[in-house]
Amino acid sequence: MKAIILAGGTGSRLRPITHTGPKQLIPVANKPVLEYAIEDLKNVEIREIGIVLGNSGCDEIQNLIGNGEEYGVDITYILQGNPLGLAHAVGCARDFVDGEDFVMYLGDNILKTGICDLVESFRNNTYGAGIAIQKVENPHRFGIVEVDSDGNIIELIEKPSDPATNLALIGIYVFSPVVFDAIDRLEPSSRGELEITDAIQYILDDGYKIDTHIVTGWWKDTGKPEDILEANRLILDDKNLEINGHIEDGAETYGRIELADSSIIEGGAVVRGPVSIAKHTTIKAGAYVGPYTSIGPNSVLRNTHIENSVVIGDSTITASGRIVDSLIGRHTNIKSSTNHLPEGRRLIVGERSHLKL
Repeated sequence: MKAIILAGGTGSRLRPITHTGPKQLIPVANKPVLEYAIEDLKNVEIREIGIVLGNSGCDEIQNLIGNGEEYGVDITYILQGNPLGLAHAVGCARDFVDGEDFVMYLGDNILKTGICDLVESFRNNTYGAGIAIQKVENPHRFGIVEVDSDGNIIELIEKPSDPATNLALIGIYVFSPVVFDAIDRLEPSSRGELEITDAIQYILDDGYKIDTHIVTGWWKDTGKPEDILEANRLILDDKNLEINGHIEDGAETYGRIELADSSIIEGGAVVRGPVSIAKHTTIKAGAYVGPYTSIGPNSVLRNTHIENSVVIGDSTITASGRIVDSLIGRHTNIKSSTNHLPEGRRLIVGERSHLKL
C-alpha cells in the first residue's frame, strides 16, 4: 500500500501567515503539521509516500522533507498546479500509485488516534474505498455522509447548505485503484472543482463496498488560526515533554515543559506548562510563558507575558503586558509602545512584522 499527502491549497484562511509559506509547515507543538501526517503513515507501515504540491510553497516543503530519508520513508513529489479539487489532486497521482491501494491524507489534518484502524480494516477486507468520519457541529463546511440504520452509506454530499446528518468526512481516505475510473467520469461541481465526494459516490453506485470508520478521538483541520491554537493545546496535553536545556537558578518553572538542549530559561523568568520551547531560544528575566504556548527556534522573550499562543520562531518579543491566543509568524519583533493600550492582545502576525504594543 502507498499513500499520497495533499499539500496544495492557498491557505487563505491563515493569511497573513501563509503569504510567506505553506500552511502545512506551520508548527504545532514545534513540529510542522505535515510531519504528523508522515508519522501516521509510517506507523501503518507505509513507506512510499507521494506529496501532491500546488503552485505555492513547493520549494519550502521539498527543502524541509527532502527525499524522506530523515523520516524513514521514500518521498515522491507530484505537481498538481492549480487547485482544481481533491479528486483532481488524486488523479494527478495515478502514475505514482501504479495500480496499488493507497491512503489519501489531507496535509493540514492532525488526529489523536492515528489511522491504524481505518488502514487495517481496508487491508483485511475487500472495499472500493474507506473513509474516516466524525460528528461535527458545523456540517455545512464539510463533505457529509448519510447512512441508513445499519450504518451503510446512502449518499455523500459536498458542503450541503442543508445537511441531512452531522457525519463529516475528515480528510483521511483509503482507495483501491477503482477511484481513478470514477475520477475520469467526474464533471466539475458548482464550485468548479472535481469533488472527491462525487468520486466516492460513483464507487458506491458501481456496487463497491465503502468502509466507514468513525474517529472517536480528537481531530483538527488546521486551516484557521484558532484551529492551530486548539491543536497546539491538544498535542501539548498528550505529548511527552522533556527538559534538555538549561534552567538557571532563580527561574520559576511549573508543570510539564519541553526545553530543547540549546535553550535557556534564565533566572527571573517564569514558565508554566504545558509549554514547548524549541532550539536556540532564551526566556529572559521578566518573561512569563503561560500554559499551552509553543515558542519556536531562535527566539528571545523578555519582560513580556504570553500564553495559549504559537510563536513560529526567529522572533523577539519584549512587549510588556499580556499576549494571549495569538499566532505569531517568523522574524517578528514585538516591543512596547510609549502609548498605553488595554491589557490582553490577541494577535495573528505575519512573517517579518514589527509591532509596538
